[in-house]
Amino acid sequence: MVVLVLDGLDKSAAVLEAWEEAGVSGITILESTGMGRMRSRMAVRDDTPLMPSLAWLLQHREEQHRTIFTLVESDEMVDRLIEVTQTITGDLNAPNRGILFVLPVLQAVGLAHPPAGSSAAELSASE
Repeated sequence: MVVLVLDGLDKSAAVLEAWEEAGVSGITILESTGMGRMRSRMAVRDDTPLMPSLAWLLQHREEQHRTIFTLVESDEMVDRLIEVTQTITGDLNAPNRGILFVLPVLQAVGLAHPPAGSSAAELSASE
């Protein structure tokens, strides 16, 4: 699984398009925000309760990130996604660009399409 937490919204459409062009068949996008950004926003607001409830936080959320993830089968596809992502975002090691990480997925159920970088024959052989 390749997960990208993209800082800011301006590059998300370009990243999604690049991932699709790279061969990814399914992408999930979540609105997200980091704890540091949440704390700084709460410190600046006049109307923030001293002890905000979860309901208040959800009603007054301000998303500034997109968390984008997809399942892939091959290391080559992981490398390709990192490459096309950094073409758009610039070096992810620079501050305030985002973070990309890769997680192993031991099992996935309910996939409508095979993960990018796999073939139907590979999936059948693994069953």
